[in-house]
Amino acid sequence: MQGAQKIAMSSGTDTYVGKDSKLYQNYDHLYLNIFGTDSIVVMVEGNDVKSADLMGAVSRLEHQLESTEGVVGVTSPASIIKQINYQTTGRSQVPDTDTEIKAIIDGNPDIFGQLIPDNTHMLISVAMAGSTSEDKQKEIIKAAEEAVVFSKFPPSYNLIVTGEPAYQIEMNDAITASMGTLLGLAAVFMVIVLSLVFRHVRWKLLPLPIVFLGIIYTFGAMGFLGIPMSMVSMSAFPVLIGLGIDYAIQFHNRIEEELHKEGNKSKAIITTLKHTGPAVLIALTMTGLGFISLFTSSVPMIKDFGKLLTIGIIMCYLAAMFVGVVTVYVFDSFSERFQSKKGKNEAKSTKKDTEYSSSGKAKPNLVEHLLEKINNFSIKNSLLVLGIATLLCVGGIYADESVGVDTDTNNFAPQDMPALVDLQHLKDVMGGTDAFNLIIKTEDNADPEVLKWIDRFSEHETQRRYILGSSSIVPLVKELNGGTIPDSRDEIEAIYNQIPEAQRDEYLYGKNMLLLNFDIGNAVSDIKTAGIEELTNILQKDIQWMQAPPGVTVTITGNSVVFIEVLGALTDGRILMTYLGLSLVFVGLLVVYRDWIKALSAIIPMFMVTGWSGLVMKFLGILYTPMTATMGALIIGIGCEYSVLMMERYFEERDQGVDPLQAMYRTSKSIGAALLASGSTVVGGFAALMISPFPIISDFGSVTVIDIGLVLIATFLVFPPLIVLLDTWREKRRGIQAPQTKANNVKGADTQ
Repeated sequence: MQGAQKIAMSSGTDTYVGKDSKLYQNYDHLYLNIFGTDSIVVMVEGNDVKSADLMGAVSRLEHQLESTEGVVGVTSPASIIKQINYQTTGRSQVPDTDTEIKAIIDGNPDIFGQLIPDNTHMLISVAMAGSTSEDKQKEIIKAAEEAVVFSKFPPSYNLIVTGEPAYQIEMNDAITASMGTLLGLAAVFMVIVLSLVFRHVRWKLLPLPIVFLGIIYTFGAMGFLGIPMSMVSMSAFPVLIGLGIDYAIQFHNRIEEELHKEGNKSKAIITTLKHTGPAVLIALTMTGLGFISLFTSSVPMIKDFGKLLTIGIIMCYLAAMFVGVVTVYVFDSFSERFQSKKGKNEAKSTKKDTEYSSSGKAKPNLVEHLLEKINNFSIKNSLLVLGIATLLCVGGIYADESVGVDTDTNNFAPQDMPALVDLQHLKDVMGGTDAFNLIIKTEDNADPEVLKWIDRFSEHETQRRYILGSSSIVPLVKELNGGTIPDSRDEIEAIYNQIPEAQRDEYLYGKNMLLLNFDIGNAVSDIKTAGIEELTNILQKDIQWMQAPPGVTVTITGNSVVFIEVLGALTDGRILMTYLGLSLVFVGLLVVYRDWIKALSAIIPMFMVTGWSGLVMKFLGILYTPMTATMGALIIGIGCEYSVLMMERYFEERDQGVDPLQAMYRTSKSIGAALLASGSTVVGGFAALMISPFPIISDFGSVTVIDIGLVLIATFLVFPPLIVLLDTWREKRRGIQAPQTKANNVKGADTQ
C-alpha cells in the first residue's frame, strides 16, 4: 500500500514514443518545448462579435488569465486590437465604438482570421507550456471558468471553455472513475460465477480475496519500480484478476481434493505444492514468455503493460501458493474445531461426495457431465474437430489482415461527453485542428531568401488535396509590407518588431529558427493512417525537390506524425508480438519438457485461437485500438496456462499407467471444472467492461470475453483429441521400435 502511493499517472509524449528516438526528440524537445503549447480555448458566440462592449469584457478576461500561474500567454482579438490601436493612435486601449472595432478587424483579415472565423464566433487562446502537468492544467481550466464569470460579458453572448487539454482531462477522469465502478461490478459478476461454477468446494469465494491481495502486491511493485499508470496499463488489472484467480482456484481445488482423499492435512499440502505448484509455475512461465513479446513494441506504454502483467502474475502466484493454500489449511482446522451443526451436515455431504468419487460412481454434476460429453464428442470425431478448427484458423489469419484500425481518438470516448461535444463544436467552427509542423533551422531567420522560400513552398503545398492552408510569419510580414516580402533583412527585422509579441513568438525562436504549419483539417480521421503516411512522404519529397536555401534544414514533426508512428507500431507490431510470443512459448515448452509432443500439444490450440479471434473481429466489425492491439499476446499468455495445466494433469495420470484415452477422461474430470470455473470467472469479470460508456474499454471487454470463450473451446474441444492423437501415435511408434531393438540386441549377442 505504501508503494502504491508512489504510482504516477502518465499521459505525455513519452508514453507513446521512446525518449531515445529521433521522433520524440524532434516533437518533444524541438517542437513542444520551443513552439508547442497546450491551449485552452474560450469560445464566444453571439449575434455580432465585432462589438466594443464585448472586446472590453475580453480585455478584462485576458488581464485575469495572464496573471494565472502556469499561463504563458493569452491571445485574443482584444489584445491585438489594442496593439494596432497604439501603433495608429498612440493609445493602448480598446476603442470605444463598434465602428472603430470593425475597421481594425476588417482591415487586418490575416491577423484576425483565426481568432474571428466569422461574425458570430470569437476565440481566445490561453496557452500553457507543453510540459504542464495534468494537475496544473486542471487548475488553469478552473481559473479560466471562474474568470469568465468575473469578466462580466454582455448577457447576449454564450461562452464555452474547451480545447484538447480540457477534453483529455475529462476523459482521463471519467475513465479512472468508470474503471473503479467497472472493477467493482466485475467483482460482483465473479462472485456470482464462482458461486455457480465452483460450488463443488468449500469456501468457494476464497479465491477472490486471494487474487485481490496479489493485485495489492502488484500496485506496490509498480510504485517501487517506477512503472507509470497509463490508459493501456489500467487494462492490465482485469487481465491480472483473471489470471490470478485461476492460480488461486487451481491451488484451492487441488488442496480440497487432497484433503478429501487423504484426510491428512500436512500430506495434502505437500502433495498440492508438489504437483500443482510446479504445474502452475510452468504455466506462469509460459504466460510470462507470451507477455515478454510486448517488450518488443516501440510504444513505451505497451512495454509498461508487459512489465505490469509479468510482475502481476508473479505476485498473484505467490499470493495463491502461500496465502491461499495456508488459508484453506487454517479454515479446514477451524471448521473441524468450531463447526456448527450445519457445518457438520455440510462436512458429511462433502464426505459423501468424496465417497462417490472414490468409488467410481459419478455423482450427478452438470459441469462434469457436460465436459464428459464434450470429451467424448471431440475424441470420437477428432479428425473432423481438428480439421474444422484448422480451417477456421487459416481463414481467421487471412481475415485479420483486413481488420481496420480506429485512428480517431475521439471515437474512444462517449459521444455525448460534454467536453467532447464542446470540442467537436469548436472544430466545426474552426475546422479540423490536425496539422504538420515544419521546424526550419537557418543561420538568420530574417534572411529574405528564407522567407521567400517559405512563401513559395507554402503556396505549392496548399494546392494539394487535404492541405487546407498554411500559417507562418510570412503572411504577417507581407501584410505589413504591402503584400510583398522585403529584400533586406533590416526591413524584415523592423517588421518583426511591429508584429504583436504573442503572434511573433508562435513562429519565431531566437535568431535561427522558424515554424511553418500546414493545416490538414480532419485528415487523420478522413484518410486514416495510410493516407497521412502517404501525405508525409509526399511532403518529404517536395522538400527535396524544392530545395531550401543553403544552410537551411527542414524537419517535419507534429502530433499527427507522432500519432501515425504510434498507430503503425501498434498495428504492424501486434503481428510481430503475436508470433514472437508463440515462438517464445514454444521454445520455453521445449526447454522445460524436452518433449516436442508436449510443446506442440500446448501451443497448437492457442495458435488456433489467435486465428479464430481475427475471424470474430472481422465478422463483428470491431476495429483494433491501442488496447485490443495487444490481444494476440494476451491470448497466448492466458490460453497457454489452460493448455499447460491440462497437459500436466494428463501426463500425471499417464504416469499412473492408464492409456491416453482414460488419462484424458480423468484429467477432464479432476481439473476440468476448476478450469471452467476459472475461465467463466474471467469472462464474468470482463463482461462488466462491456457495459462501459467508453467504446475503447467496451470493445476491449467484448474482444476479451470472446477470446476467453475461444480459449475455453480450444482447451476442451481441440486439446483433448490433439494430445490423445499425438500420444497414441507415439505409443504406436514405440511399440514398433521396441521389438526391432530387442531383435537387434539378440542378433548382436549371437554374433558376439
